[in-house]
Amino acid sequence: MRFHVLTLFPEMVLGCLNTSILGRAADRGLLEVDAVNIRDYTLDKHKKVDDYPYGGGAGMLMQAQPVFDAWQAVRQKSGSACPMRVIYVTPQGKVFNQQMAREFAGEEELCFLCGHYEGVDERVLEEIVTDYVSIGDYVLTGGELPAAVMIDAIARMVPGVLKNQESGEVESFQENLLEYPQYTRPEVWNGRPVPEVLLSGDHAKVDAWRKERSVERTKQRRPDLYAGYDLPGRALEYLKKDRLLHADMIEDIRNGQAKVLAVREDGVILKDTVSGVYMVTAQNPDVGERLLSMADPDAKVFTCHQRFLAESIERRFQKTFLSECFQVVYTKKSPLPGPEGIAVRTLGEEYTDLVHSLYPLIEKRERVREILGQGILYGAFLPGEKGEELAGFIGTHEEGSMGILHVLEKFRHRGIAQQLERFLINRLLEQGKTPYGHIFTDNLASLQLQKKMGFRVCPGKIYWIS
Repeated sequence: MRFHVLTLFPEMVLGCLNTSILGRAADRGLLEVDAVNIRDYTLDKHKKVDDYPYGGGAGMLMQAQPVFDAWQAVRQKSGSACPMRVIYVTPQGKVFNQQMAREFAGEEELCFLCGHYEGVDERVLEEIVTDYVSIGDYVLTGGELPAAVMIDAIARMVPGVLKNQESGEVESFQENLLEYPQYTRPEVWNGRPVPEVLLSGDHAKVDAWRKERSVERTKQRRPDLYAGYDLPGRALEYLKKDRLLHADMIEDIRNGQAKVLAVREDGVILKDTVSGVYMVTAQNPDVGERLLSMADPDAKVFTCHQRFLAESIERRFQKTFLSECFQVVYTKKSPLPGPEGIAVRTLGEEYTDLVHSLYPLIEKRERVREILGQGILYGAFLPGEKGEELAGFIGTHEEGSMGILHVLEKFRHRGIAQQLERFLINRLLEQGKTPYGHIFTDNLASLQLQKKMGFRVCPGKIYWIS
């Protein structure tokens, strides 16, 4: 991999990067660092590369011409027809991290532009720069040291640079975790022994200990990193403390539909990526407010598990429609007896108008057509005078809950609803899912049906806000 550095002080860059591991990698032809002196390309006989900024202000500004000509020289030297990424080292850029290092390591060549004085003429930046990158929220005298820092981190990711390829990956910031503590000889130093588990020879226990220490250290020293560590796993750990209350959120994560936005010791917020619904649970109003700050201000629909959250959502997002529901969960793993005397099959889009007329809770006809197109609505058919007749239907909502249950009036009181539910429960169990649903608190007939089917009713309520 080749690095080009446009700089006023080539010796600062080369002095950092021509030693140790990177120096040896350069000797083996794995890396090349080309420090280009911008002064060599100025047209001023005194080698001047800066001037006063238009509009006044403190300090001097690097001129566009020498920077651009130095860049042109790099392009000619490269000879590659592929565009080269040019990284301008500036406090105004995105903060450099390990993921960025890994991304840059996939390039064959990179060019770093190191500014000085008050910066660089904006016109040449607009002409050549592809990436604006910072190493932190502070100001240095120039871009050489930050460029060297980034080159060091990027070069470590290049195959062959490190003797043990794993050491380029399995170290600090892997999976958003800091590195675990490490020890070497002697076994006891200054009265401090090496942890016994590291001497056990049990690699599984060693790996578990290291992971536990990494998590613990990250949580203590870098809570900002820990906040992004294994969000789905940590969310499930919290939500499973009350499986009935949080069945909807648990299933959303298990089904791969959840984007977990934040996990705290006292609450979780996620967004269902299919429906766009935000789901949130919290132990107190203060936590709820902090979690809700993660939601899009223009969010359309929420579901939550505490009344104070519902009130906060109504106020914060100016929502006017609230539905209070019981959450029912089928916790058994064994299937139920299949439907008897009826045929149940997937409904196609030709049933759009009929379903839309019978199920007014889905307001838009186009939305009904989309549901039918997804193959998640099932119809019960009975023999009639002109062949089979649709007796009722059931399906799953976008976020995964059972619902859209309706039996046509002429077929009621025949157990059709119960048979449709048995069919859908079995279908969800076959898919490895936990059947659950939300029942309006005033729909006592439906609630009794769910109890009869073996669903457990969560003591708390679920609130839908839109």
